[in-house]
Amino acid sequence: MREIAKSAGMLAGSVYYHFPSKDDLLVSVYEEGVRLIADRVEEACQDTENPWEKLEAACRAHTEMLWDESDYAQVILKVMPEDVPSGEEQLIACRDGYESLFRNLVDDLPLAPTVDRTMLRLTLLGALNSARNWYRPGGKSPAEVAREIMKLMKNPLLKEGSQI
Repeated sequence: MREIAKSAGMLAGSVYYHFPSKDDLLVSVYEEGVRLIADRVEEACQDTENPWEKLEAACRAHTEMLWDESDYAQVILKVMPEDVPSGEEQLIACRDGYESLFRNLVDDLPLAPTVDRTMLRLTLLGALNSARNWYRPGGKSPAEVAREIMKLMKNPLLKEGSQI
């Protein structure tokens, strides 16, 4: 808290005027980060009506935002609701609100009736979120990674003529 206050040019105790606890500050940073990424995803989806293109644009925006070196991206990726017991409900509500953007995008896809849309959405978000862990500088851009993940989700994985 002292470092935050110093960076903001205020006394350490002054931070507590705005945020009663460290957990409250963390929840606020998380909520702002989710707001920023949601705005970016919504903006990216505005340019197309095609449901697949819209989902790919959302994935690209999501990935680009999380690969940003901002403190917001770090908090979104690393803080789990159970890490902040006093703010757990707020963090879950915030996360669920954001995931509803992807729920709506997946619901709009023309999929086979056997596809579990919830599992598709969660698998997609999990893949996008974890890509930052294995990415190496000089590799594919966030947009290319999002595009490749979408291709895996959209196209059959089996070689033509092969069986399970």
